Amino acid sequence: MYLEEEHILTICKNGDIVIKNIENEIQTPFIQKLDLELENIEKGGYPHFMIKEIFQQNKTIEDALRGRINSKTEFAQLGGLLKCQNKILESNRVIIVGCGTSWISGLIGEYLLEDLSRIQTEVEYASEFRYRNPIVTGKDVVIAISQSGETADTIAAIEIAKSRGAFVFGICNVVGSSISRLTDSGSYIHAGPEIGVASTKAFTGQIAILTLMALQLGWMKKTISKEFYLKMITEMEELPKKIEKILSDSSKIELIAKVFKDSNNCLYLGRGYTFPVALEGALKLKEISYIHAEGYPAAEMKHGPIALIDENMPVVIIATNLSNREKIISNIQEVKARKGIIFSIIKEGDEEIKKMSDYHFELPNTEDALFPILSVIPLQLLSYYIAVERGCNVDQPRNLAKSVTVE
Repeated sequence: MYLEEEHILTICKNGDIVIKNIENEIQTPFIQKLDLELENIEKGGYPHFMIKEIFQQNKTIEDALRGRINSKTEFAQLGGLLKCQNKILESNRVIIVGCGTSWISGLIGEYLLEDLSRIQTEVEYASEFRYRNPIVTGKDVVIAISQSGETADTIAAIEIAKSRGAFVFGICNVVGSSISRLTDSGSYIHAGPEIGVASTKAFTGQIAILTLMALQLGWMKKTISKEFYLKMITEMEELPKKIEKILSDSSKIELIAKVFKDSNNCLYLGRGYTFPVALEGALKLKEISYIHAEGYPAAEMKHGPIALIDENMPVVIIATNLSNREKIISNIQEVKARKGIIFSIIKEGDEEIKKMSDYHFELPNTEDALFPILSVIPLQLLSYYIAVERGCNVDQPRNLAKSVTVE
């Protein structure tokens, strides 16, 4: 049962439950049965929930896309988007709001919507949006992203957007959550319960939904070719197998973690679609291993962070984008000239960058727009194994909560 604003619930000694509003009028609650199996909230033989959830991502991405794409029938569609796709297509702009990892997935959504759908998109921290007196009108669409669906700042941002006439689309993981009930339409991630405080499978699920949204809108607007549309659908169907291959090589990341475990600082660099992945990699390392880490657009390195680079500074570079490959190589050369330690995330068979790197991890090839899903997984593993090496509480990092329901 979900309580509305100004509702009071009383549980009586005899087991009866009474819900009244602030005027003392009895309310009839809506009762929803939770579809939850016990095995989903147990570790299932894994030492921590986080590593279990990392290793579930081949399945959770499959579940996020199930019934929503089919290469044989040339079908790619979010049911929740069908109700409002014209609203989005006719809007002045899309504003994405979220906090933490959800804000980072929103940044990837910005690249996707502008690249594939040619829709003007802005990304805001929900915690700043609510206090900034933002300019929002009835011609805007707001996409609110939250793993729990209960994030206080994101709920406040939704209320502001709705009060100013905007249409609000929600992306969350928890069925029946506050955000799923407040928004005008939306899509669930279907990642199952995420117990570890540091989000992993919910993050990749959010990206999968945003990718499908951009693909569907791009196809409707004819801003992408049929050849690219069908190629993306086929590649998205292949994601679970490719994730499984990445996870089968996790021991390589475990060995690299032993080398980096005593670092005090770490720099993550990416360009284009992989810049937000750099932010997420740095956030994960901070959250669970307590190592200071920063994510940057690779081109910004020379505008400050380059001063930090020396022989003790690991630099993680996500080097999968074909479009700016030469620029990434230039960044690697700059780091090496200052004796920085390079750990690169590369495509299979990239011998040039492999030779330039101290450590590397190869990903199965895919479209640039899909690399955020694949490239974040080794970074999740790196954070996890470093945290374990340092003896940290992986599932419940200090000072953090899974669902931030207060300001």
